[in-house]
Amino acid sequence: MKKTPETKPPKVQEMAAEYRFDYKKAKPNRFASRMKDEPLIVMVDPDIAKVFTTSEEVNKALRALISAMPEKKMKAGVK
Repeated sequence: MKKTPETKPPKVQEMAAEYRFDYKKAKPNRFASRMKDEPLIVMVDPDIAKVFTTSEEVNKALRALISAMPEKKMKAGVK
């Protein structure tokens, strides 16, 4: 009988504590212009997702909350 070769488990590479990024070699993000006017995607907790089942419901609730906020607490650019 032939002996089957022993397989060694693959070595697990540890993450380095720090990585140095050379910004001189960086290239512009070629996909950035596509994302300019795209909607912002956020994750909501399951209990909130049970109440607000569509993005329209979430947007309506957030707009109501924004309109109830005092004017000075609103961020710049929010209408």
